[in-house]
Order: sequence, then structure tokens, then C-alpha cells
Amino acid sequence: MVRIRVLVVDDHRIFAESLAAALAAEPDVDVSAAGSGPAALRCLERAVAEGRRFDVLLVDADLGAAAGAVPAQRESGSGSPPGADGIALVAGVRVSHPGVRTVVLAERDDPRRAALALQAGASGWVAKDCSLSRLLAVIRGVLREETHLPPALLTGVLRELTAARKHRTDSERLVESLTPREHEVLRCMVAGLGRKDVAARLFLSPHTVRTHMQNVLGKLGVHSTLAAVALARRAGVRPADLAGDVVERSGQLA
Repeated sequence: MVRIRVLVVDDHRIFAESLAAALAAEPDVDVSAAGSGPAALRCLERAVAEGRRFDVLLVDADLGAAAGAVPAQRESGSGSPPGADGIALVAGVRVSHPGVRTVVLAERDDPRRAALALQAGASGWVAKDCSLSRLLAVIRGVLREETHLPPALLTGVLRELTAARKHRTDSERLVESLTPREHEVLRCMVAGLGRKDVAARLFLSPHTVRTHMQNVLGKLGVHSTLAAVALARRAGVRPADLAGDVVERSGQLA
């Protein structure tokens, strides 16, 4: 019998323990629980080290909300750290453990957050009060590469995804208007570098960098660095590879 390894990630202890106990009663399911995003990531790493990877994460959409965590997606684009929010954890797991499927458990229907969860890499969005049989069907379905959403959310989620695609297209068009040097500066901004650091990295004067940054803001039609970074992320602009840059320079010095 092929066993399914499930990790429940929820900081509501009673709910997490009850759900884990119910799933553990299934003959083909092994269950563990974690009370926070960082704890979940440690469980995933430990499982990999021990050669027993998890198959599915069940993640509370409002993970950390009781502790005042900031939502993962903001208009400014300054996402919260992986594990501070359910959707942020989904995004982090997609990068660090791409073979693990994630399903978001939510207390309420929210088309916008469900769309954000799918964009972050979730394979499903399920109500916390759904039946055990429904949850098991979703778990088995996502392992077959299926995506699961409540029927009542489908129209709203599709609308949100369509709007996000339009925003991305508009953002890409604006980014394409930048010169190669301005694009380099934007990538440094996405990486979180300030003006002096950008100047040092690109071997430019701070005054020249300031001019490039002003040009970037003007061409993107925004008024702040945070807004420029948010637009750049929507357009798929990757941050400058700071580690790679250090290695390359070290090699040149050698």
C-alpha cells in the first residue's frame, strides 16, 4: 500500500490535533503537525534528511494572524517572510520543496486570497469545515496533479486571475520601455539595494544612480521605490544575483 505523508500546519492547536487524528485513522495516511510556518519548514527539511519526504501540506490560510502577522501579499510588493502567513508559506515551499503539494484550509470563501494562493503554488483551497471525505478526495486529487476549488469560488477566482494577468501584461509593457542600464538598476532595487549599494555594484556614481532611479520611476509611472518593486515583481523581473556577483568578482580578483 502506497502511504501518503501529510503535514498539517495550523497554529490553532485543537483544530490541528483534531484534523491530524482524523486523517491518521485512514489506513494509507501518515500525519504530522506543525504550529507555525518556520516549524513546518523545519519538518520538511528534517524529513528530506531522513529520506521520508512529505507529499501534501495542509496550510491554514490565516497562519500567524493571531500573532499579528502581516499578509504575504501587499500592494507595495514587500511580502512577509516565508512562514509568517499561510500563502507566504505556500510560496516558500514551492521554491524549497517543489515536489510537495500544498492545500490551503480557509475559514471563509475569499476569491482574491484563493487566487493569490494558486499563484503562490497551491494546488487547492478548501473550507476548514468540509467533510473528511471531501478533504481526502482533495489530498488524493492534488497528488494526481489536479487543482481543487469550491465551485462557489470558481467564477471569482477566474476573475481575479484574469485581472492579475492583465496587470502583469501592463507591467511587462512598462518594464520593456526601460534601457538596459535602467533594467539593471531596477533589478538591484528588487534585490533591496539602496542607492549607494547600487552605485558600488554597477560601478557608477550615486548621482548617476539617482538619475537612473528617477528615470525608472517615471517610465513605470510610479512615485516610490516600493511601488516600482511591486510593479517589477508583477512583470516577472528577477532580483539581481548578489551572491553570484560576489563569486564572479572574487574569481576575477583571484
